[in-house]
Amino acid sequence: MSGFSVSDPKPTLTVGRDLWVWRSQARQDAEAVGIDPDEVDWLLHHRAGIDRLTLHLGARKPPETVTLGCSLQDLDRLWTRRSSDRVPLQYLVGTVPWRHFDLLVSPAVLIPRPETEAIIDIAETAAEDNSGGIWVDLGTGSGAIALGLAEAFSDASIVAVDASEDALTVARANAERCGASDRVRWLHGSWFEPLTPFEGQVRGLVSNPPYIPSEEVLTLQPEVRRHEPHLALDGGRDGLDALRHLAETAPDYLADGGIWLVEHMAGQSEAVRSLLETLGCYRNVRAIADFAGIDRFVLAYFDANLR
Repeated sequence: MSGFSVSDPKPTLTVGRDLWVWRSQARQDAEAVGIDPDEVDWLLHHRAGIDRLTLHLGARKPPETVTLGCSLQDLDRLWTRRSSDRVPLQYLVGTVPWRHFDLLVSPAVLIPRPETEAIIDIAETAAEDNSGGIWVDLGTGSGAIALGLAEAFSDASIVAVDASEDALTVARANAERCGASDRVRWLHGSWFEPLTPFEGQVRGLVSNPPYIPSEEVLTLQPEVRRHEPHLALDGGRDGLDALRHLAETAPDYLADGGIWLVEHMAGQSEAVRSLLETLGCYRNVRAIADFAGIDRFVLAYFDANLR
């Protein structure tokens, strides 16, 4: 899994003016190809170990020498991959901040987005005072949602499922990194396949499934289209394949009153709500906006009496 191994940068080289010349040129190159120039400083901080104050002051009065955790040649190779090959910076650095976690990422997993952070808060509100029992994260990827649930629900049993063994390797490493190795059970398989022992027992089902229509995947920005796993992006012809499967199959696994909570693409709320309402066994179906005010999630409760 290229890009997965990450270690704290260790000082190996002291440089002077050459660093600031390189930084200035890299920032110009970034602007020329439509990349945020501040990504250069993010790379310098996370891979070369330069503290943010030094970077800030260096823009006005560069210090004579700076100790780096890698060579300028290595930095240049990494930045070429970013600017020319459009490899996401998170894969080059190997980590991404999500909520207050610092999660490992590799091309085996979708990069966790800030807008998904709200799904944990929504789950907490929906659970009210009944957060125990079994909570499942379907399509866990990096393990972000599962780890968020484990932190939020200390009395719950968290189960995370993914069809990719490589993704689960990253997720397990993140659990260890976050001190939560004993809080999540990681299962390999497609959606509900590994969950047979939990039929009728799941208190909450949470998922950020693939939901982008197949044709639209081909039009995404190159960072996503070329480098992030299509398995985690492609939702089929209308983008609803996985969402439809989750809605139709969840009643076999949810306990009465169980929570069904998923993320979806902007503009899909009405379609997802319609799926749930047509099935007739969900109540209180509603769309919920993300931090930007865009409908991004649908929440519902399973009612066994309506089945």
